[in-house]
Amino acid sequence: MLNVRELHVSYGGIRALRGVSLEVNEGEIVTIIGANGAGKSTLLNTISGFLKPAKGELEFKGHKLGRQPAKIVQLGICHVPEGRLVFTNLTVRDNLLLGAYLRTDRKAIAADLEKVYALFPRLKERERQLAGTLSGGEQQMLAMGRALMTDGQLVLMDEPSLGLAPLLVKTVFEIIVEIRKLGKTILLVEQNAFKALEVADRAYVLEQGKVVKSGRACDIAQDPAVRAAYLGSKSVAGGM
Repeated sequence: MLNVRELHVSYGGIRALRGVSLEVNEGEIVTIIGANGAGKSTLLNTISGFLKPAKGELEFKGHKLGRQPAKIVQLGICHVPEGRLVFTNLTVRDNLLLGAYLRTDRKAIAADLEKVYALFPRLKERERQLAGTLSGGEQQMLAMGRALMTDGQLVLMDEPSLGLAPLLVKTVFEIIVEIRKLGKTILLVEQNAFKALEVADRAYVLEQGKVVKSGRACDIAQDPAVRAAYLGSKSVAGGM
């Protein structure tokens, strides 16, 4: 579904990505793990068209991607950004409907809105509430629901568990698995390597803008270097 080949990205005088290559197959959850500053968010922002690569190729379902975010959404890629970035002065419902701003299929939009409410019942309860009054966990649910309203096939998720309490982190990862069951493909950037490797099929380890390891998530989780750097004493039995 997604092919990234020899991607180089620089901004502000920093070489953020240095020849990154990866692929995501339809129906997979693929996770990218790495320390702060490794280039994880830069990679997602480049796929979404917010940053321009200095070199390399991006291809989604046979279409070459460029720096045109709206067209990238139309092709079927949606983005759950780091920090949620909901529209705080709009209601929950209006935030969700903004996710469908490029769509014209009113009946399908209404059906997808009900699917989002079924996945996130708390959003249904708060649909008339201003997004800025929601808790951090509820705002994360809203950001995920808004992305689903684009009807994209590939969902880019950037640090969905960041800043959440442990119980909410568990809920977020359960929702990620449910989103895959809806027929979505997921590229997940996540600092919580332990949980990310639990739910993922495959993984890439990014260090200083380069892919240093890749493979099945269960194998990456058992790699001694990865365990020492990202997992501590925890172990992962396998991917889901």
